[in-house]
Amino acid sequence: MMVALTVVTGVVDAVSYLKLGHVFVANMTGNIVFLGFAIAGASGLSSASSLIAIGSFLLGALVGGRLAQRTPEHRGRMLRTATAVQAGLIMLALVLALSATEPPGSAARHGLLIALALAMGVQNAAAQRLAIPELTTTVLTRTLTGLASEARLVGGPGSQLGRRAVAVAAMLLGAFTGALLALEVSIAAALGVAGAVVVAVGLVVHVASRTDAAWAQA
Repeated sequence: MMVALTVVTGVVDAVSYLKLGHVFVANMTGNIVFLGFAIAGASGLSSASSLIAIGSFLLGALVGGRLAQRTPEHRGRMLRTATAVQAGLIMLALVLALSATEPPGSAARHGLLIALALAMGVQNAAAQRLAIPELTTTVLTRTLTGLASEARLVGGPGSQLGRRAVAVAAMLLGAFTGALLALEVSIAAALGVAGAVVVAVGLVVHVASRTDAAWAQA
């Protein structure tokens, strides 16, 4: 499920960067850097868009943290609730994309940024609470560092190649899919794929959350 949500991150960040004004809705490190570039006067970047994305993401993370407190003892139910909210926000973004022209105007673009950044804030809050190693669903810098710095080749304990490689491949697949659809079809097509993946994850976690097995315990 976390691998699938990593794919979603790649899709929505491809859409936001390529079609919504060179800004990310999931990768906040990039937005902080873009904000600095925009303040310095770099062309093609908007400090307003970066601030909207950062603020919306923080609000989404706040909501996600609050949702996690409702069922802190059961990881499955926590993810189920977060995924349901995330799916609703992505579907809202899909409706906005379907009703807007391409390229979207300023109001539509900001609306899409807000909805998507809120959704990714919720997702990241849930991922942080679950704390599955190497599957944060967004940040790969630490994953790539671990691949190299912990390899047995340099005397490390082992780089956990399998899980880390899957995380990188999932993000790459999402970014490729999102970019291809956004550039060749439409923003709505890319968001439709992202929404479908989140809904599928929600259905799976709904079934899985019925158990009280060890994996579900906080």
